[in-house]
Amino acid sequence: MPVKIRLSRHGKKGYPFYHIVVADSRAPRDGRYIERLGIYNPNTNPATIDFDFNKALDWLQKGAQPTETCRSLLSRTGVLMKKHLLEGVTKGAFSEEIAEQKFNTWNAEKNSKLESIKIQVVNNKEADKKQRLEAETKVKEAKAQAIAKRLAAEKIAEQPVTDSTSAEPASE
Repeated sequence: MPVKIRLSRHGKKGYPFYHIVVADSRAPRDGRYIERLGIYNPNTNPATIDFDFNKALDWLQKGAQPTETCRSLLSRTGVLMKKHLLEGVTKGAFSEEIAEQKFNTWNAEKNSKLESIKIQVVNNKEADKKQRLEAETKVKEAKAQAIAKRLAAEKIAEQPVTDSTSAEPASE
């Protein structure tokens, strides 16, 4: 019975939300599964990945094969890196302390990159909002000037026209 780590689709049409599950490869995509590991939400920016790290690592060590998408998710969160380091420990390449230290430094770098991306997204949103507000105020000012010109033209048109040739001088 080949076991796969894969995604099970949920959510409404056009707005997918996935469960990360361990399932028999013969089971349908959204059908029966052995264990649910967590969730993946691609609708947020950056995408939200929340699952049980230890369960996923355990299933990988037991021989479960992730699909391509799940492999990228597991790689992004560090499960595959941890598995690789633990295999190095079992082969005697280095000790468990060194493996843990390598994983922690890798994880810290990965988290700092993710935080910088989140900060950049927030800053881009704020800059875009500021730019749209400035453009809106320019349009508003242009409309106000056009209205002021039109009102001034209407006032000039409403004033009575005086004939200067028919007016007699007051004192002679």
